[in-house]
Formats: sequence, structure tokens, C-alpha cells
Amino acid sequence: MLEPLFAPSVQHTLDLIGIFVFAISGALLAVRKNFDVFGIAVLAEVTALGGGLFRDLIIGAVPPAAFTDLGYFVTPLLAALLIVFLHPQVERIQLGVNVFDAAGLGLFCVTGTTKAYDYGLGLTQSATLGLATAVGGGVLRDVLANEVPSLLRWDRDLYAVPAIVGATMVVLCIRYDTLTPFTSSLAAITAFVLRLLAMRYHWRAPRAWNRRSTVREE
Repeated sequence: MLEPLFAPSVQHTLDLIGIFVFAISGALLAVRKNFDVFGIAVLAEVTALGGGLFRDLIIGAVPPAAFTDLGYFVTPLLAALLIVFLHPQVERIQLGVNVFDAAGLGLFCVTGTTKAYDYGLGLTQSATLGLATAVGGGVLRDVLANEVPSLLRWDRDLYAVPAIVGATMVVLCIRYDTLTPFTSSLAAITAFVLRLLAMRYHWRAPRAWNRRSTVREE
């Protein structure tokens, strides 16, 4: 077993914060799509918990934490309720929401990777599930909202790449027996900072060389 990133109580609090912020992003998209209250709640839950549910089902951690810890299930509902009544105000602080979203991305790519490794997966597979934990909820959110997932769109700032970097740092530390709370935190911070820089400078992944696409650019 790997040394935990934080004390259990601290880890639980950070998880809830990350879940809350991811849920806000899902609820905001639901409002923009003119969903009703139930749709807003569903999109908040899926965005917040989708990545972790996918990881837990793959590694056999059943029932998933989202169904054994009431806080994990209720927190997205609270975020959805907040958006139902205060979405204009939340929209105005979108930058702050994005910062917390980036922090959640950094945290979840690290904790997802370490949890997958603890359940016996190899290094590459663990890093892959770390990425899925961080971005899976956003992919499900976009699919349910009938949008091309942001993860796949060239015109969106880098999102998956920072998570890949963070997860890769974790498995390298595992490989060379240097994974500690400090190096784990460093990986999470690196992913967080990369995401912030991508948003600030609009870094995007390159597209195919000599592309000849008939798809209209948005």
C-alpha cells in the first residue's frame, strides 16, 4: 500500500471541495442548455462523480465511494441547488470557479492514480485511470448535454494534458520508490499550475499535419 497523500479527514475534505466545484461546472452547463431542475441535478452529479465511479468500477472498489459516503452524493445536489437560484452571480465569478476546477483536476489525477495502483494495476494502467478520474466526469457531462466533449476539441485550452503530466509524475515516483506526501503534492500542484497557464495563455494541442478537414471551425 502507498502512503496516503493526506490524512484521511483532510483527504475527505479536499475530495468534497473538488466534487463541489466539478458539480458547479456541470450545473452551469445545464442552465445554459435550459435544462429543468432535475436535469441540472443529474448533470451536477454526473460531472462530479463520473470519473471516480468509472475508476472504482474498473478496479473493483465496489460499492463505489459515491454510494457509501452520503457526503459524496449530497454535495453535488447542494451545488445544483446553489446554481438554480444563484447562477447569474456564479457566472460572474467564473474565473474563480475555473481556478478551483483546476485544483480539483490536479488533486484527482493524483489520488486516482494512487488508488488504482493500490488495487494492483500496473503503472501505465494506474496513470490512465488517474486521467480518467480527473476528466471522466467532464466527458460524461458533455455527452449528456449533446456536445463534443471539451477533452476532444482543439479550440479548448489544454485540460487532459495537465492531468496526464500529474499522473505520469506519480507513477514515476512509484517506479523509483520516491512517492511521498511531498512528491504527491508536487504532482498535484504541477497539474494545477499547467492548467492555469493553459487557461491564461490559451495553450492548445496541435492538430493533424496538413489537415484537410471540411468541418467548419467554430
